[in-house]
Amino acid sequence: MDDASARRAAQSLLAAHKANLQFTSLAPPDKPATISDAYDIQDSYVALLRGEHGDTVGYKVGLTSATMQKFCGIDHPIAGVVLASRVHRSGATIRRADFGRLGLEFEIAVRIKSDVPVAAAPVSAEMIAPHVGGVCAAIEMVDDRNADYGNLDVLSLVSDNSWNGGIVLSEFAAKWPDLESALGRAAKDGVMFGEGYGRDILGHPFNSVAWLATQLNARGVGLKAGQVVMTGSVMKTVFPDSGALYRFAFDGLGAVEVSVR
Repeated sequence: MDDASARRAAQSLLAAHKANLQFTSLAPPDKPATISDAYDIQDSYVALLRGEHGDTVGYKVGLTSATMQKFCGIDHPIAGVVLASRVHRSGATIRRADFGRLGLEFEIAVRIKSDVPVAAAPVSAEMIAPHVGGVCAAIEMVDDRNADYGNLDVLSLVSDNSWNGGIVLSEFAAKWPDLESALGRAAKDGVMFGEGYGRDILGHPFNSVAWLATQLNARGVGLKAGQVVMTGSVMKTVFPDSGALYRFAFDGLGAVEVSVR
């Protein structure tokens, strides 16, 4: 997609968020025709957000579990950018009023300790493992702007920074358990409502990071030391309709909490 079209589409996304409009497909002539077009628009949209939200500090990978792919009707992962002001520590308070519609996703995050070389060939989990310096329980805030999941346009979703609205992180563990078999449990005001295993994230969370590295490499970008990667939700998105305390505890990784108001 040419730069002018990508910028126009990005500006329309920014205006839609400011007006709190329902999520819909981008309109011609700037509607993305390919997944590459969608990431071109995402790049332009993120550039517009940087003035308010700061630099890129990591990425989110979405739709990495069968549950989430079925929920959204999309059969492959997607990626988005996490900006500095959208990173929160466990115990943060989030306002529903700051989102078109707030969704919470329950995840494992990893912190990259050394640059991942840009390579032409697909990156594997085995190649990623030496570059991971920490793992933690995490919650992603997504803003789906009341999207119609029965008619979801994946290219417009990707263009809209794959709906990332921020992340909440627990303390990173320098040593971690077997992530495939580790179980995470989510609770609302102390009542458990969902769970999932590390293997629900593309078989292993590092497979998600490898997918992301391959995706970034295709666009001439590499994962950098210090960046955080949200690897994808182990259960279906939850949409809070009132104030509550959400807690996500992962075996061997501790727990992360966020208060929704």
